[in-house]
Amino acid sequence: MNTDLDLAARDDVIESALHWQTEGKKVALATVIQTWGSAPRPVGSQLAIDEAGNMVGSVSGGCVEGAVIQEALELMNSGGHKTLEFGVSNDDAWEVGLACGGKIRIFVEAVG
Repeated sequence: MNTDLDLAARDDVIESALHWQTEGKKVALATVIQTWGSAPRPVGSQLAIDEAGNMVGSVSGGCVEGAVIQEALELMNSGGHKTLEFGVSNDDAWEVGLACGGKIRIFVEAVG
């Protein structure tokens, strides 16, 4: 269920990405595309990142968001897209995972 606040936040993410792009900056967009169990952000949540590491929005938090940002910065240079999955099912769960017990899939793409 989307609230007006959710829609406003999504509009801010897209607006910021477009603004950065018109300024000639490289931009990437990350979107939560699937969740299982407990997840910090719902499907459709977005994060925009520019080449300087500025960001607007959120797809998770903590180490997961840091990993998404790192991947976004790499994709800005190489182009393309990637789907990332995070959860507690592997040995690295506490390093880059979800302590809440769920899983999330995030689609990250270079824009432009």
